[in-house]
Amino acid sequence: MSNIQAVILAGGKGSRLRPYTTVLPKPLVPLGDMPIAEIIIRQLKKSGITRIAISTGHLAELMRAYFGDGKKWGVQISYVYEDKPLGTAGALKLIKSIAPSFLVINGDTLTNLSFKQLLAKHKEHNKMATITIKQRVVKTDFGVIQFDRRGLLKNYIEKPEHKSYVSLGINVFKRKALEYIKKNESLGMPEFMLRIKEKGNNVYCFKTTCDWFDLGRVEDLQRGQDYWEANKSRFI
Repeated sequence: MSNIQAVILAGGKGSRLRPYTTVLPKPLVPLGDMPIAEIIIRQLKKSGITRIAISTGHLAELMRAYFGDGKKWGVQISYVYEDKPLGTAGALKLIKSIAPSFLVINGDTLTNLSFKQLLAKHKEHNKMATITIKQRVVKTDFGVIQFDRRGLLKNYIEKPEHKSYVSLGINVFKRKALEYIKKNESLGMPEFMLRIKEKGNNVYCFKTTCDWFDLGRVEDLQRGQDYWEANKSRFI
């Protein structure tokens, strides 16, 4: 996949993951004996993606010190630095000579998603962008009451479950999409996707049932660590 590039978003301060992120950027927080971002890089290499750009900010020098030029993992790593927070989409504008199609992944993500399958679907549907989504079930801890304007009971549901599709923080774009980001603009990924759509382009939603953990909070990190230790072979 020499014409495909990956971007790892690693510029956030990780405030929800303190105290770990007091001394480490979030993607360097370890799962067992391996940093989150190293798992991602190994997975990208296994998928045939060897050109990787890392968008840095908080404790950027530690990311550079650990990964260097990427030769240790058989990949080519370049870096961009956010002088100020640019959001999950704004930082993409900093990357020079980006590939015609590129994959973007949050640096605090643990997943066994098939990047090859995702990229194949992006190519097949030929849209400006592709969002990876997964159905999640959220259970309400209380009985939910429905009532009418008179205050009379209509329904009483004990601890209902709500199903919805969520973004996994793994997306693919055509290079042309970057034209919709202004220089030094702070822009989040949801706003960027909607802007692409508002400019007359379609965005494809790729459904998956893969394992996936957002490791942005301490309790989520612990769950991810436990799952990683028990199922390491599912990931690398």
